[in-house]
Amino acid sequence: MEAWWSLHGVVLPVLLPLATAVTLLWLGDQGGLSAQGGGHASARVRLQRALSLGSVTLGLLLALGLVGRAADGALVVYELGDWPAPFGIVLVLDRLAALMVLLTQAVALPVLAYACGGWDVRGRHFHALFHFQLMGLNGAFLTGDLFNLFVFFEVLLIASYTLLLHGQGRERLRMGVHYVVLNLTASALFLIALALIYASTGTLNMADVAQKVARLQGTELRLAQAAALLLLVVFGLKAALVPLYAWLPATYAAASAPVAALFAVMTKVGLYAIVRVHWVIFGLDAGAASSTAQPWLLGAAVLTSLLGVMGALAAHTLGRMVAYLTVASVGTIALGVGLFTPATLSAALYYTLHSTVVIAGLFLLVEQVAAQRGAMADRLQPASAVREPVLLGVTMLFGAASAAGLPPLPGFIGKVMLLQSSAGLPSQPWVWALVLGVGFLTLLGLARAGIVMFWHVEPARPEPSAGSSVRLLAAPWVFMALTLGLALAAAPIKAYTDAAAQQLTDKAAYAEAVLARQGGPWVPTARPYDGRWVPQQHKEQQP
Repeated sequence: MEAWWSLHGVVLPVLLPLATAVTLLWLGDQGGLSAQGGGHASARVRLQRALSLGSVTLGLLLALGLVGRAADGALVVYELGDWPAPFGIVLVLDRLAALMVLLTQAVALPVLAYACGGWDVRGRHFHALFHFQLMGLNGAFLTGDLFNLFVFFEVLLIASYTLLLHGQGRERLRMGVHYVVLNLTASALFLIALALIYASTGTLNMADVAQKVARLQGTELRLAQAAALLLLVVFGLKAALVPLYAWLPATYAAASAPVAALFAVMTKVGLYAIVRVHWVIFGLDAGAASSTAQPWLLGAAVLTSLLGVMGALAAHTLGRMVAYLTVASVGTIALGVGLFTPATLSAALYYTLHSTVVIAGLFLLVEQVAAQRGAMADRLQPASAVREPVLLGVTMLFGAASAAGLPPLPGFIGKVMLLQSSAGLPSQPWVWALVLGVGFLTLLGLARAGIVMFWHVEPARPEPSAGSSVRLLAAPWVFMALTLGLALAAAPIKAYTDAAAQQLTDKAAYAEAVLARQGGPWVPTARPYDGRWVPQQHKEQQP
């Protein structure tokens, strides 16, 4: 069993959700509950929920195993069909990929448990689409090939199109049309960028492209640089960077609570792709193409943080405020990535874990608060008092404190890491001003929302309001517990993110691991690589 896991463990985060989704489709659509989630679940619904939750739980255990496997610095290359890179499709497991797969599964499990409280039966094939989305997310994090990054993007986007409309509604349909059109446009630009890279390098394997870009000159260099900027536009749209962020607040606010919570991972896929392309391929040692996107990325990061927090201050609903805070957090992460040092990237990775967990929990909490405010729902206006002010208020306070970066929560730790890592850089003054200013404005916005919703209340109205169940509130509590875990385990997590950032700078080791079979003898399909690169053993690739 251990040998089988060592050989095929890397591909399981892709195959498991795929097999689960196909099985759920074979079982047929769920039924037996009313449109409002009432009544008793039918046997088919209970079976679907059990299978879906069991699969995500197993996926979380697999992700933990992959993090343990990658923690010692080993690079594991899985060759699909036993075709060697750069000719075949490869999955590559390193510290960063393992961390992102773990984050995806850790968010997916409580979100799915929350959805099983009734949201999963308000539309068709929720569980199957949920697992197709996980397949796309995990595949995007593990792939070592640019074209297959596009393929996995399309898988997760197709699933997200339908999940966004889950539960129906005019506003969801309207925002869904915008979301689909924008992402189809981005997909077309993605293909154009891939064509430019292939035209200039003759390959789309990330390791092979990274080697060949450094030697480009003339027209081929300009084609590659144009492709790099196009990819920044594509990934910037998916990450919601300025000026391509305007779609996110209304879209996430319109989505159902579990879908919006899962979508907290979606923006991180765009940021992850920026790291892979603009660190590994167009990084500091990419010859004349080095740091092609850095000036644009830094400017976009600053504006994204500022406009995100300003949007949160101006928001008229709690859901839209949380969506704008998602944008602001993207800007903070992109700032760490765009400074292009291992220390700032490590800080950005830690902050990625924190922001994803907190935002997902807040999206679930928004619905619970809105359910107890009658027709006023989550609008930031006085309404009748919620039925559980202490329970919901404390949860809201904890989430707000973490999102704003108050000590000793992980938001504070992540921002301190970013401030410390920027020390000595020319950009240090405005980085400090931005990070501290955005944190202060975030605190003001969330404090205003809490005061309106829990203190400025009106006399009880005759209109009914739903109560929150302990089962549904358990999911936000899980996210808050994960937040505490990030704070308590900050030292080992930081050591891991430090090592992950440093590993990304070693392009030679990455190329040696991925391209070792090219022109060489046969080796097992999944090859661990210990990170010790011997230059004389490296085969120079022909341009």
